[in-house]
Amino acid sequence: MNVQELNDKTPDQLREALAGLKKEAFNLRFQQATGQLENTAQMRNVRRDAARVKTVLNQKAAAAAE
Repeated sequence: MNVQELNDKTPDQLREALAGLKKEAFNLRFQQATGQLENTAQMRNVRRDAARVKTVLNQKAAAAAE
């Protein structure tokens, strides 16, 4: 997920994407705890994608407030 794709989405779509990423992060943490996670880099990517979504949401909120 890149920033250009995120900028094209509406705030509602971004909130849905963030919720999905949080669910995915939860599942990955659960898999890691049970020893089933094979690709540990996937956790890092999900966390970073969630941070990107939050950043774009905050930027859109700041732009709307002005």
